[in-house]
Amino acid sequence: MKSHEPGRRAFLNRSLQALSLLGMVGCDRLSRDASFQEILSSGETLSRVAHKALLPRKALAQEFSERDMSPYFRSNGTSNPDNPDYQALVANGFQDWRLKVDGMVENRLELSIAQLRTMPRRTQITRHDCVEGWSAIAKWTGVPLAHVLDAAHVHPDARFAVFHCADPMDGPGSAHYYESIDFDDAFHPQTILAYELNGRELPIANGAPLRLRVERQLGYKHAKYLARIELVGSLRDIRGGKGGYWEDGHGYQWYAGI
Repeated sequence: MKSHEPGRRAFLNRSLQALSLLGMVGCDRLSRDASFQEILSSGETLSRVAHKALLPRKALAQEFSERDMSPYFRSNGTSNPDNPDYQALVANGFQDWRLKVDGMVENRLELSIAQLRTMPRRTQITRHDCVEGWSAIAKWTGVPLAHVLDAAHVHPDARFAVFHCADPMDGPGSAHYYESIDFDDAFHPQTILAYELNGRELPIANGAPLRLRVERQLGYKHAKYLARIELVGSLRDIRGGKGGYWEDGHGYQWYAGI
């Protein structure tokens, strides 16, 4: 904990600066102030550091029994991507679908669902917490992301896994959904690429043919309709630079730990 003291003091100093600014300018003007935005960003960073310091890297999210499962698991976000390429894959039962794994790797991969099903699998019953205010408990089965990354031989300078998806956002032709996580979560034993929900093939509404389950974070981090995993050393040059669709332009935090 002592190693975080300088960062904590810096954050407190910046917070005091923000309070001083409040006495000089109106709230509306302050909300657009670059220095104030930097202070807010520092607060998010401190929150993430504290969360990771308090919880061991391999700490597990709570798992449940089958009797705890919710009767229905609703679709969070997109329920059927308005994407001609995706709809063509749906039409042939995802036989032509491939998950690409590239970026900072020595061994680029293109994996079919059939190939993913031959890999080591994990089944877990966990609770999904959505920022929209609902939760549900469901059983997920898939391949641990760590196994796929090990097969790709990730470069030692890589720091993040970026998940590129098939669902367009804000209408046809717009940017597709994406998310990212660091290696603490990417190599976590409960982080899986799920192809089954409650013992059945993953439905389209829930992200078919493959979705991310990163059980220690909120629902918007659980990217659906996966198409590509890109390994990078920095998020700065990926789209808006903040690591995710909601983070880039909608004020969501990149680290959504629970």
